[in-house]
Amino acid sequence: MADLKYSDIRAVDEAFQEDPGYCLNFSDRTFREWFQDELKVDIDEPRYRSGGTSKMNRLRTFLKVSEPALAARALRQLAEYRERHYEGYKSPKAKERLFELILRLEGASTTARTDALEQFIPDETLEELIGSIERDIAADKPAAALDRLHTYCAKKFGHLLDQRNIAWTRDEPLHSRVGKYVRAVHAERPLQEMTLQILKNAIGVFDKFNQVRNNQSLAHDNDLLHKAEARFIFDSVSAVLRFVKSVDTARFESGT
Repeated sequence: MADLKYSDIRAVDEAFQEDPGYCLNFSDRTFREWFQDELKVDIDEPRYRSGGTSKMNRLRTFLKVSEPALAARALRQLAEYRERHYEGYKSPKAKERLFELILRLEGASTTARTDALEQFIPDETLEELIGSIERDIAADKPAAALDRLHTYCAKKFGHLLDQRNIAWTRDEPLHSRVGKYVRAVHAERPLQEMTLQILKNAIGVFDKFNQVRNNQSLAHDNDLLHKAEARFIFDSVSAVLRFVKSVDTARFESGT
């Protein structure tokens, strides 16, 4: 089971409790559906009601009785849900405490994974870009790597559009390139509803990434993000890149 302290539960409450007992903007129905869709968990099971039947009480109990990896996954997914539906957190410290808890549950004493980065074309600039990101991550400096990760993503989605002969320009923001890619993939062949939803959500992820790159990375004279939050963003963007790679690999394997 997840080893949660009282301070951890307070961090969860600060991040997700809008009113006493209420978790974000979920109704009982949408709360149940979210857990089923995202985690394949029946949050209405009696074992999750042992600490009380409100949505926040069920969330707290679920986190306490679940394995650390599952608890971390739930918190990460809820954080992404909050990013899509709310403007920020109640305080910057609330974000920091939540991200630190997620990373601890994920066993994040090790550095972030960089396996989502690939040399997709023979290009010396791309090779150096990947190497630079890997050096920052190896030094456990995810905030310093975010600017280069953004550049990598811009090149990656430009390449994916080139493969499909879809026009784009260098001054197009990253999320615009991602949007063109998502529409192209959907037009190529029918996608499962969940696959399409994840790809559509990726547009919003990269829109937010533009803001982080411009205002909280080394791209300009900015104050850098707290390391835990930077690690969370790096991992989230990398997860999208892995998913996109799997979708595109399936495309070529099917001969589309």
